[in-house]
Amino acid sequence: MTAPTPGKFAALLFAATIGVGACLLFQVQFILGKQILPWFGGVPAVWTTCMLFFQVLLLVGYGYAHLLGRQAPSRQRAIHLAALAIALGLLIARVSLWPAPITPSSDWKPEAGDAPIATILGLLLFTIGPPYLVLSSTGPLLQSWFGACFPGRSPYRLYALSNLGSLLGLLSYPFLLEPRLPLAGQGWVWSAGFFAFALACGGCAVLVGRTGGAPVTAPTDAAGAASSAGVVPTAGRRVLWFSLAMVA
Repeated sequence: MTAPTPGKFAALLFAATIGVGACLLFQVQFILGKQILPWFGGVPAVWTTCMLFFQVLLLVGYGYAHLLGRQAPSRQRAIHLAALAIALGLLIARVSLWPAPITPSSDWKPEAGDAPIATILGLLLFTIGPPYLVLSSTGPLLQSWFGACFPGRSPYRLYALSNLGSLLGLLSYPFLLEPRLPLAGQGWVWSAGFFAFALACGGCAVLVGRTGGAPVTAPTDAAGAASSAGVVPTAGRRVLWFSLAMVA
């Protein structure tokens, strides 16, 4: 028996979840970067190391979304709900320990002999690792889920919403958050946003878990779309794609 197609509210839930997730993904980079820069001397290498961490974890999140999309919908739901629960549990455990769940206390400042790069990477991994990993998987994962919940409807408009959420995250920090709130206040606002995101993402996971026992087959990228249409991209075209992406 085929599961009923979710309605308009479900589509809006997917759209809102992707937009909020993308916004939070960028905001947290500013918040944590602003806190730890003075701890390590404020040199450019500190921000470069932060960007290394966030970019690598973003890639890991994409890989997680890709592997999860190959599982049966019910299994995807179980795994991602567990990941959301771990991320939320980590933030909740720090409520009474840190000024805000994502802003470490001064006890975490580095000592004089600490290796700066290793210390920055370790601090960021402990502070925001699981929540950031969940956020970084949101775009490709929810596009795949949308295709499973709404057969025949293109999920790629959600990519535009993801870009819009990213832009809002970039603009909201210097013009809204930073001028009006201290660092701890920024951390609390972000944590509240993540809590709302986790609930919405959990709702999306429940929806995809009800789509049946077959793995999601909706393509999650251009190569997948071409393959599903019977057209396999050539090696030269793949090289062209990578080259164009590197131009920026």
